[in-house]
Amino acid sequence: QVQLVESGGGLVQPGGSLRLSCEASGSIFSIDAMGWYRQAPGKERELVAGITSGGSANYADSVKGRFTIYRDNAKNTVYLQMNSLKPEDTAVYYCNANIRPYFYSRYEGYWGQGTQVTVSS
Repeated sequence: QVQLVESGGGLVQPGGSLRLSCEASGSIFSIDAMGWYRQAPGKERELVAGITSGGSANYADSVKGRFTIYRDNAKNTVYLQMNSLKPEDTAVYYCNANIRPYFYSRYEGYWGQGTQVTVSS
């Protein structure tokens, strides 16, 4: 059984910073791409940032220059450093990872439970 557990969300003032963490645990043979998505009330879930197993990252235009995604493969963990936060960044943030649970398995996508980020004064 594979689990993704997120942490680090909360309430922050505009211009502030937060760091989200997502650790994958359970039966894991290998992890390919990992990423962060977010969903604001009444909106579709959108990709915020993704990172390959080799460390190549991509970002949504709305967060470029403010957010940084990185990973620690030894800890099966992906991070999202969020700086210069804006009220429009308010959303539930979800971690996603493509994981191969066993050597004979295919890669499958897994989701975390989500963590709330609220940017407000």
